[in-house]
Amino acid sequence: MEEVKVSMPLLGDKFPEMKVRTTHGDMMLPEDKKGKWFVLFSHPGDFTPVCTTEFIAFAKKNKEFEKLNTDLIGLSVDQLQSHLKWVEWIKDNANVEIPFPVIADELGLAATKLGMLHPSKGTSTVRAVFIVDDKGILRLMMYYPQEVGRSVDEVLRSLVALQDSEKYHLAMPENYPNNEFLGKNHAVIPPASNVEAIKDRKERAKNNEFTYLDWWLCHKEIKK
Repeated sequence: MEEVKVSMPLLGDKFPEMKVRTTHGDMMLPEDKKGKWFVLFSHPGDFTPVCTTEFIAFAKKNKEFEKLNTDLIGLSVDQLQSHLKWVEWIKDNANVEIPFPVIADELGLAATKLGMLHPSKGTSTVRAVFIVDDKGILRLMMYYPQEVGRSVDEVLRSLVALQDSEKYHLAMPENYPNNEFLGKNHAVIPPASNVEAIKDRKERAKNNEFTYLDWWLCHKEIKK
């Protein structure tokens, strides 16, 4: 059997250019989102139980994403009419309006470019998440199998961590902003990379510029 090669972009790459049809009309990515962040997430199929729970959760958190200058975009290999009916069904049966566009990718063109089709998992897209920044650069990827739903709170948390890391030039610990060891809203100062930097780190610690555990592990509170 011929091996199927799966291609996918890498972190730090420009998000692949593509024209897509969505429930909100045609869209050019990433061009149409220039100046905004966006989260593109795929689902295996419309009218499936796990995907429905995810769409409801994303919809309920949509305003929190908007506050972070971020748009949500869904995708699956289903046709546009199927998306439209599914969105309608969610509104009628869960009383939840889906405020974001859903890409119809029935030919699998976008899914192929983004590595969403994993041969061992069948012909449906896996549950992929791509966080793209306001310059069109891919900053984070997550992949889940069809049988496991995502945590929308984790997607939102990851977005906050990425944006704060960029804004404050700090590294983000586990579960930022709620790391148990370092403390709430605490972020990591990048470790010293030479002898002089180590000396400087120790001197600055004496002035209480940050919490000093060792020259390679210093942290400070981000005050927003």
